[in-house]
Amino acid sequence: METIVKSTYIKRKKNGSISLRAGNKSKFVIRMTMITLFVLTIAGFLLFDYTGLEIRTAVVETASNLYAMFFKPALNHFTWAEALYQIGVTMGLAVLSTIIGAVIAFFLALTAAANLSKEWVTKVVRVIVAFIRAVPTVLWVLIFAIAAGLGSEAAVLGMLFHSIAYLVKAFSEAFEEVDKGILEALRAAGSGWWHVVIHGIIPSTFTYLLSWTFLRFEINFSVAVAMGAAAGAGGIGFELFMASGFYFDLNEVGFITYAILLIAIILEVFSTQLKNRYFPSSVRN
Repeated sequence: METIVKSTYIKRKKNGSISLRAGNKSKFVIRMTMITLFVLTIAGFLLFDYTGLEIRTAVVETASNLYAMFFKPALNHFTWAEALYQIGVTMGLAVLSTIIGAVIAFFLALTAAANLSKEWVTKVVRVIVAFIRAVPTVLWVLIFAIAAGLGSEAAVLGMLFHSIAYLVKAFSEAFEEVDKGILEALRAAGSGWWHVVIHGIIPSTFTYLLSWTFLRFEINFSVAVAMGAAAGAGGIGFELFMASGFYFDLNEVGFITYAILLIAIILEVFSTQLKNRYFPSSVRN
């Protein structure tokens, strides 16, 4: 006799003893998934069109291009002042879409939190933001680029749309984690809905709201880089597109890549400082 209880196999032997094999079902699923991915990867390589490809030449040229990009970075088509300006444009797109999105998302999240709003209102808001969140940010930017024309407006609107949906989910879940005792005590004292929000919800979730907002800012910065060319929003992303696809200047591509990497490191350091300031216990753990 062999049965399965919570992914644990229990087998009774002929001599009456029982053997347990824990996790066999999950291990089997993981193993089959890995095998399937491996087979698909091999099949993908076999189906490539290798006509006219010379492996040795390709390897040498790739190594040469990487050397030119990362060991000889240089500015050839714009100055340092223009580079700083373009970086500022990209940062401005990210800041604008994040700040406006966070403000709008805060009020929508109050209606999406189950402990602050009616059930039907919560469901409606969650369904709408789930649909918006399911569509990639890039697609929203392209949709607004068609509707509003290429430019920074389309990039901001697209990132703003997805930022709102993203932050509504994050904020509403933070609101729902607030201790019920705090809210019940405020309501028992005769506090109104806004009084509960101001004196109960915001003080208990402020650090989480700040953390989620900054995380979304990091995401929006990377999206703004990509949308600099796709939506005609300008910024350092547009210069990267021009250097790689128009000028084919690998030295400039390397410089821009280093600039973006430096900004990403600065943002990460700043994020760590925020966590050390507002989440000291979680950092130690």
